[in-house]
Amino acid sequence: MRPMLASACAALLCAAAPAFAAEPAASAAAAAPADPARLAAARQTVDYIFPLGTYARLMNGTMDKMMDSIMDSTMQMPVKDLAGISGVDTEKLGTASLAEIMAIYDPAYKERMRVSTRTMMAEMATLMTEFEPEIRDGLATAYAIRFDTAQLRDLNTFFATPTGKAYAAESYMIMMSPEVMTKMQAFMPKFMEMMPTIAEKVKAATAQMPPPRHYGDLSDTEKAKLAKVLGISRKELDKSEAAKAAQGE
Repeated sequence: MRPMLASACAALLCAAAPAFAAEPAASAAAAAPADPARLAAARQTVDYIFPLGTYARLMNGTMDKMMDSIMDSTMQMPVKDLAGISGVDTEKLGTASLAEIMAIYDPAYKERMRVSTRTMMAEMATLMTEFEPEIRDGLATAYAIRFDTAQLRDLNTFFATPTGKAYAAESYMIMMSPEVMTKMQAFMPKFMEMMPTIAEKVKAATAQMPPPRHYGDLSDTEKAKLAKVLGISRKELDKSEAAKAAQGE
């Protein structure tokens, strides 16, 4: 359950990242550095759309509610759908949901999940707030590269109006609003349903590639190199791999 919760949190953090982060880093790196005037105007733009405290505002109240909703939705999925992702034969599995099974193993699982989510969100809020100045700096550079000084001034003129201020204050938060996230929740069940098909397509796409090697397939030179990068002795590595082989890993 904890890995699932951590994975969901990581996914949400990716979703919470500013839209520019979705673009390939190489495209921004290849662009010419913004001139000081454009960068100054862009910083003003960022002050409107992503002011200090944005992450705290997002994490304290918005993100934890979304996590509750996402986890509830996931817990209602049939276990056979989840098992099918790993290629397990699910024909003999029943229709029980993960929630039904967890209720037997851990009657307090709902409250445990809620407390875990709140604790993780509080810690993430602290971490993200620490990095917020760097995110704002990156946003300013991204805006300065993509918009010229005149365009940035037009944006800032609009953001200075009552309507502009209202829009700027919500432009980022609205993407994580319950109205939007409710629609996005429908993605998870559909994704789980498609995973076996996706896995088969991945298998077919990589069929012509050589299979991954096992430890026993490596040469002595490669084993020595592996031990070195792992920071252990060759003897320790051999012992570890022998133990794995004995356990059938």
